[in-house]
Amino acid sequence: MERIVASKLNEVFLQISCESGISRELSEYFSFYVPGYRFMPSYKMRMWDGKIRLFNQMNYTLYVGLLPQLYDFCESREYEIVLDESLSHTNNDNFLEKDCQDFLTSLKLSVSPRDYQLQAILQAIKKERTLLLSPTGSGKSLIIYALTRFHNKKTLIIVPTVSLVHQMLSDFREYSAKDSNIDVDSVYHCIYQGQEKNTNKKFIISTWQSIFKLPKSWFEQFEVVIGDEVHTFKAKSLISIMEKLTNARYRIGTTGTLDESQTNKLTLEGLFGKTFSVTTTKDLMDNKHLAKLTIDCVILKYDEETAKATKGIRYHDEIKYLVQNEKRNIFIRNLAISTKANCLVLFQLVELHGKVLYNLIKDKLQSTNPDRKVFFVSGETDSIIRENVRQIVEKEKDAIIVASSGVFSTGINIRNLENIIFASPTKSRIKTLQSIGRTLRIGDLSDKAKLYDIVDDLSYKKHRNFAVKHFLERIKMYDDQKFEYKIHKVNMKK
Repeated sequence: MERIVASKLNEVFLQISCESGISRELSEYFSFYVPGYRFMPSYKMRMWDGKIRLFNQMNYTLYVGLLPQLYDFCESREYEIVLDESLSHTNNDNFLEKDCQDFLTSLKLSVSPRDYQLQAILQAIKKERTLLLSPTGSGKSLIIYALTRFHNKKTLIIVPTVSLVHQMLSDFREYSAKDSNIDVDSVYHCIYQGQEKNTNKKFIISTWQSIFKLPKSWFEQFEVVIGDEVHTFKAKSLISIMEKLTNARYRIGTTGTLDESQTNKLTLEGLFGKTFSVTTTKDLMDNKHLAKLTIDCVILKYDEETAKATKGIRYHDEIKYLVQNEKRNIFIRNLAISTKANCLVLFQLVELHGKVLYNLIKDKLQSTNPDRKVFFVSGETDSIIRENVRQIVEKEKDAIIVASSGVFSTGINIRNLENIIFASPTKSRIKTLQSIGRTLRIGDLSDKAKLYDIVDDLSYKKHRNFAVKHFLERIKMYDDQKFEYKIHKVNMKK
């Protein structure tokens, strides 16, 4: 029988010992095509086959998190697998649910953990490495806070945006408000946009952009790493950070979805651990943990002459035409103003679209409803101001926030946000679901949420334009998530 011997090189890699023929099999088994590889210059020039291989045939290494898949590989081929004693302890199975409940009670949390949060915390503690699949609005920050307190070791918490750094620290302050044994600001340090990288504080919350270029020596201080919304990280940057964390035995990642992620599921599980499904958006809605969502798909049908004139234009030219279309922008302005309760208008292009919409809405409100507040947020907006806007809006009943999807689609939680308008077309599953999540947090004023999905139909005869194709992808997501939606058609006269 063929034999594979695995030992732990460090907390990142396994060292594999096997024959060269098996190493070639491992290389193919632990590989995947990169999305869009056919369009990449290196593939077109036949310098690369479009695959990423997670087993390194040069030094015979494989991510520690892929040990379960290595077992599957050996079983499918009837190979013997032998583990070195360095891998004899890989989890904490003796930690029971009652132990977890007792620990959470000791934290004196200001909110009571839900059953699925307890199970997620238990999973992370027992397995030591895991990738928690949990949708927007499921309370991941509470899970992260509890895990940092449990391990109580030098910990790195990585988030995708500066806004999330501020929000997470704010959430931690809220959770610990009744616990006199901890002062959050004295033990948690934030890194973003030039903030000090070195600190004696035990816990660090940082954007990945602020640290991925730091030397390996800086990362060696950490025993615990927690990555929040890991699907949003750039693949090379995430890999760079995680491979430098050679002493981080405890690894927890969170993500709302794995589909179309910038890093393949194999990579994420290799860096963090096996996937554990925490809960689903539908279950959260059914249990009234999230607002009940309804979707109005508003199809703007353009006249035949316009559709014919734009037939076959490139994607970026179509988007540019749509966001600069005055009648379309006025329609979105009127829709936003017609909403009752707080409304979030999401755009992609700041200068061409976001600022135009903001000014249209602001100018109209000045003459019709000057008391209604309107805010503008983009990547240009200072992170502290963004957090202030979030907190202000939580206290408002009828505000409009015009925000770039890059800033407000990921991780930002706002209570009392009842309406959201997709002002820019997208087919990204991640961006769509994350954006929808902005409205699902139940507030003091309502337990319902409404999404207005703007669809621009420039179809001509059998030709479908990009915006319509992207809408069909979103419909698949809505069906998959069991979201309720209705389709409305509006003629856009020339």
